[in-house]
Amino acid sequence: MIRVSLVRRLADSLYFIAITLWAGGLWTIGFIAAPSLFASLKDRVLAGELAGNLFGLIAWVGMACAVYLLAYLAVVRRAELLGARPFWLVLAMLALALVGHFGIQPILIQLKTEALPSSVMESALKGRFVIWHGIAGGLYVLQSLLGIGLVLQMGRGR
Repeated sequence: MIRVSLVRRLADSLYFIAITLWAGGLWTIGFIAAPSLFASLKDRVLAGELAGNLFGLIAWVGMACAVYLLAYLAVVRRAELLGARPFWLVLAMLALALVGHFGIQPILIQLKTEALPSSVMESALKGRFVIWHGIAGGLYVLQSLLGIGLVLQMGRGR
């Protein structure tokens, strides 16, 4: 019985850690690190490259956290899984991460590649890049807001 209790406490702790890591990472990268890069680096292309790497990293962190969170909720909630608000929040956040990372990021990379040897912001592709970058940013903000909802759900139980 002690082993089951210990495993359950570990699983519960990992649930809270995964939410904290994902939501906190979204906020830290999107609203602190990326703006700081653009504010402190003179080379905007380098700042964008570094920020893009961080956004890619948090997308993978989010996907990993989502896998654990969905598995955890499936075990804990079982029959009432589809009625659980955290399940839908995690699923929506995962969908946004997948769309951003595998849908929009390849488009942005392609536009940058097509603009070479110039910067995409100095090319005829600037307008398309700005639109897709804006869509990516909007989805990221939405994912971050859903993360706030998920954190608030932690206090209300799983």
